[in-house]
Order: sequence, then structure tokens, then C-alpha cells
Amino acid sequence: MASALNRMYSLDIGIDLGTATTLVYVRGEGIIIAEPSVVAIQSGTRRTLAVGADAKRMLGRTPGDIVAIRPMKDGVIADFAVTQSMLAHFITKARVRWRWLPFARIRVVISVPSGITEVEKRAVVESAEQAGADKTFLIDEPMAAAIGSGLPVTEPGGSMIIDIGGGTTEVAVISLGGIVVCISERTAGDKMDEAIVQHIKRKYNLLIGERTAEEIKIRIGSAYELPEERTMEIKGRDLVAGLPRTITITSEEIREALAEPVSAIVNAVKSTLEKTPPELAADLVDKGIIMAGGGSQLKGLDTLLMQETGLNVQLADNPETAIVLGTGKTLDSIRILQNLNGFSHHR
Repeated sequence: MASALNRMYSLDIGIDLGTATTLVYVRGEGIIIAEPSVVAIQSGTRRTLAVGADAKRMLGRTPGDIVAIRPMKDGVIADFAVTQSMLAHFITKARVRWRWLPFARIRVVISVPSGITEVEKRAVVESAEQAGADKTFLIDEPMAAAIGSGLPVTEPGGSMIIDIGGGTTEVAVISLGGIVVCISERTAGDKMDEAIVQHIKRKYNLLIGERTAEEIKIRIGSAYELPEERTMEIKGRDLVAGLPRTITITSEEIREALAEPVSAIVNAVKSTLEKTPPELAADLVDKGIIMAGGGSQLKGLDTLLMQETGLNVQLADNPETAIVLGTGKTLDSIRILQNLNGFSHHR
């Protein structure tokens, strides 16, 4: 009786396997996990010591034999074994809530960048299978972001989504359940952080970590002139004296530092619009563009894109969770959504 009951039920999980953050959605419960995509391992044995938030706290602060790494790079798997360990950790946390059905089948929908290769897709699927998934579905990130943002992806009119994550920026025009035009640019939040680190190093001879760079980006970073410019005090290591030092930086100089990655994102949007069929381009004049992803929250980015494209640009209601909410919605109607371009079933 128990085994029959287990077979009747499936644990349906949606995963936004991001370069910076992994979010997990369980059907019927909503988002249950939102943790950094970081794993701390012992360098000699490669034994996993911590995953997610616990591991991120170790970044830049670990002793020599402990390494805190991010197994996802530019939206794809850079370290298969560590990614598998991370996925297993998150799926196990989701299963804890289903202890009353220990043998329930696990169906997983994972979002992936639209530009990844078949080999990279296979690596994601194998990681999920090794982590305990019985059925694995992949959905392109722009499609998931569009669904999660509430765009009418199955209607004949054109909808445009810009998803700016940690490793990739995905710009897509969607119509009739298919991705008509899509450009995947491996410039996003991480490249912005890197640009800030390099600017501080070049101008002040001060070395800062990626956590500090991310904090600078969030607090005073911008893509367009702010109504009121800001300043921020930061700490780092002086590259000349080798000692800790504190400096004050301005939002104007950080905007200059971010000019290159921001320009790459703007160019990706323009290139997508240039490749969009005229009829769908006309729809975008009325509908505008929706932005999703953590990187889309950079201050003034919507204003800059409006100025550069002449179209209305709006931030999704739930930019950071749009993709995982999109994977969650597909769990409710997998049979229908299997027909979507950008949605594939494995095993």
C-alpha cells in the first residue's frame, strides 16, 4: 500500500540554477530555497563541507585547505562534480518536506541559458539525475523568465524579455509559445562586479573582494545619471603598503566603471531588435520590454534602455524570482508546455 501511494505522487521541483544564486520551487509550496551558488570543499579530498549561504560566508575567508568555489560560470557548469553535490544538497532539502513519501518520484524542471551547447545541457541533466531526479526537463531561461513575469508567451503577439543574471544576459522575443529571436551575452552581474574590482584597483591601488564589489553595485551602482549622486566608504588592502585602508568612492565613478558591461547589454538588446520580424517589432511598440533577473535591478538601466531603444522598458514585479516562478508554472502544465520551443524533456 505504501509503495503504491508513493508511486501515485511525484515531488515536482523547479530549479533556477543560476551563476550567482540558486532558487528552488516546490509545486504546492512555492519558493523554498534561495541561496548562493557556492560550495566549500576541502582542497585535498574535494569533500563538500558547506553549500549555499554557509559556503558564501567562507568566500575569501577560508584557511588554505578549504576552497569556496562557484561551480557555475557564465550560466553553465564549470565543475560537474561540485554542481552535482550542490544540486543533491538542494534536492535533499526539498525532499525533507516529503518524508512521509520517501519513494515519491521526483520531477525536476531546470532553467538553462538559451545559448548553451548540447554537451552542457547533458551535464545539467546528468547532475540532476545523479542528485536523485527521476525525470528532468530543461527550459530556456528567457522562456522561464517570460512565463514567470506573466507575459502572454502562447499568444500570437510579440513579447520581449531581458533576463540579466549573474553570468549571462538573455534577450529574447517570444511569440506563439516559441522563441523567435534570442541573443545570449555572457556579460551580466558578475562582469559588473569584476569591472568595479578592476576600477578600484587601477585608480586607488586598493584590492577589494567580490562581496564588497557586489555591495558597491547594489548601493551606489547605476547605468544612468542619478537624481542625487551618492558616496560610499569601502575597505580593502593597499597594494603598495600591503595594509588595510579605507577610501570613499562616488556613484559617478562607479557608473564609469560599469560603462563597458552596461554597453554590452544595451548592444545585445539593440541586436535582438534589429533581428526581430517587422510585425513582432510593431507589437513591441505597444507592449514595450520587460526586464528580469537580479542584474536588471541596476539603478537607471531601464531609463538608459528606454533612451537607447525608444521603447517603454519596465522591471518585472518579481525580477529576482521570475525564472524560478516560470519553472514552477511549467510544473502545473508540463504536457502543454512540452510543445513550447525552448522546453525539452530528458529521460
